[in-house]
Amino acid sequence: MVDYFELLDEPRRPWLDPDLLKNKFLTISAELHPDRVHGSIPVEKERAQAQYSEMNTAYQTLRDPKLRSAHLLELESGVKPSAIQSAPGDLMDLFMRVGALCRDVDKFVEAKRAVTSPLLLVELFERGQELTERVKGLQQILNERSEVAEQSLRKLNSPWESKAPVLPLAELEQSYRTFSYLGRWSAQLQERLVLLALE
Repeated sequence: MVDYFELLDEPRRPWLDPDLLKNKFLTISAELHPDRVHGSIPVEKERAQAQYSEMNTAYQTLRDPKLRSAHLLELESGVKPSAIQSAPGDLMDLFMRVGALCRDVDKFVEAKRAVTSPLLLVELFERGQELTERVKGLQQILNERSEVAEQSLRKLNSPWESKAPVLPLAELEQSYRTFSYLGRWSAQLQERLVLLALE
């Protein structure tokens, strides 16, 4: 397995500074960009493309807290994190709220598609606006929870930095699960915002 931390010359740890990581990636990728060998033989071009592609994958993995956590868990334990079956307990309220709001939006969109009367469409406009505001409000809550989860990752850095004999892999896996759910719910809410805007 390729160690993306090593590939980008980053120490293994749960939290990385996104700006520093981006700057490092841009510097390295400029040196590895396939355009620098455009006049070379095909084998050289293919090797440069493969190197650049792997570097890009490393960056995309390490910049995303969920993917970075999963990668670090796999590096440290030798096993990919298991499939997520249920939301973490502290997120159950959000799970219920997101599910209920998505169902409300879906019902509204379905009902609106069946309406042909201009007068009824005007009435539904206000309901659509109210649902849009509710979705945006819940997105804000998810963003705040993501920030809290990022802070938790920062705190998890200490054992990796001090090279502790026992790493908090259970806590890192909990962070992975939290980011997985927050990301999934954010995508679902964004999809509903698009639906509301199109209808």
